[in-house]
Amino acid sequence: MLKKVGSYRWRICALLFFATTINYVDRNVLSFILLNDDFKRDMLGLAAGTPLTNAHHADFKEWMGYVDSAFKFAYALGFLITGWFIDKVGVFKGYSMALLVWVGSALSHGLVNNIKGLGLVRLFLGIGEAGNFPSAIKTVAEWFPKKERSLATGIFNAGANVGIIATAFTVPWIASVYGWRAAFLLTSSLGIILFVLWRITYKSPAEHPRLSEAERSYILQDQDVQNASTKLAWSKLFPFSQTWAFAVGKFFTDCIWWFYIFWLPSFFAENAHFKLNLKPDFQSWQDVLTIGLPFLVIYIVSDLGSVGFGWLSSFFLKKGWSSNKARKITMLCCALLVVPIFFASQTENLWVAVTLIALAAAAHQGWSANLFTMVSDMFPKRAVASVVGIGGMFGALGGMILAALSGILIKHMGYVPLFILAAGNYLLALLLIHILAPALQPVQEWQD
Repeated sequence: MLKKVGSYRWRICALLFFATTINYVDRNVLSFILLNDDFKRDMLGLAAGTPLTNAHHADFKEWMGYVDSAFKFAYALGFLITGWFIDKVGVFKGYSMALLVWVGSALSHGLVNNIKGLGLVRLFLGIGEAGNFPSAIKTVAEWFPKKERSLATGIFNAGANVGIIATAFTVPWIASVYGWRAAFLLTSSLGIILFVLWRITYKSPAEHPRLSEAERSYILQDQDVQNASTKLAWSKLFPFSQTWAFAVGKFFTDCIWWFYIFWLPSFFAENAHFKLNLKPDFQSWQDVLTIGLPFLVIYIVSDLGSVGFGWLSSFFLKKGWSSNKARKITMLCCALLVVPIFFASQTENLWVAVTLIALAAAAHQGWSANLFTMVSDMFPKRAVASVVGIGGMFGALGGMILAALSGILIKHMGYVPLFILAAGNYLLALLLIHILAPALQPVQEWQD
């Protein structure tokens, strides 16, 4: 079928994959810079070479919890703003503007001198980076028929894991050799390349000169075309229970993914049972490999989960299942795979913990691919970015709340409470989604 209709849409998917990879590189650099002692001294206002005490480390973690919370607050606000803006001006212009804010603030991380400055640039990074997923989901809705959307979403969503792997293997070494500022500046420069590629590559399917007529017809076979140009009454999205089903799913599960991204490097490095024996500031490639290998395993498995569970619900649809059954059965499988992660906080074996976290991360990415695809199942494409923005806002709010508590919980109780939350939140979210959208019924068109 692909040979007959062409495959240019998968090039667009590859561009979204690259964008999501860079998105996660930029947001995740800080998680590994947290392990750099020079960075800790600079942020705490200590002179170079000052010995770091246990009290310094504890205070630093608490401050970083607040900084992370500030990022998620901005990310929540950014989701709401960029989702509406992208639906209003189109994905090409909307994503271009988001990229300018995102890349500029990412570069600015290498110039800060204290925690206040770090918090400020994280705020702008959150606003800019929030444009990625509303843009990507809207692009998938425009460029893929319904039966391929979860697979396409799973593929581009896998870029998140590639970004984290790349960060784990490069940032500690760059920071140790060239300094923590260089790590921010070098990685964020990739965003400039992304901006150029987006500007020269993207057009809508209706306008793209490199798209064959056969593939154009295939893409548009089941898309909503009625009232496509009608102005969207954005505020009227809130009364729909379908909007809240997506928002609830994001609120209870995005915060867990954020926990993985921000705190797992510290969890592995600080657990005495795992005996990683890292030297200060990663002074050799052995140190980089020691902390990097667990993340390589976790996020490669996570990539498989993103693509695999995206494929699974698409497979169910091709077998004749309803969207409701295909998405929810797949998401139930994902939710059940997360439950054993609690034992990662109890085991004294590094690779048992890595295995449990890898399964949970794979399940999250599969969950996320299907949760995002639900939006295009239930809403017309002209509303997709706005709904993703609303849900993304609630997801970031959940992340912000957990981020503000994480530093305090880890300081006083360790990581166990956070792993307990991770184990149960997906089942709770799925139950609430089913209550709010029992059939994933498409919304009825509203009058503007």
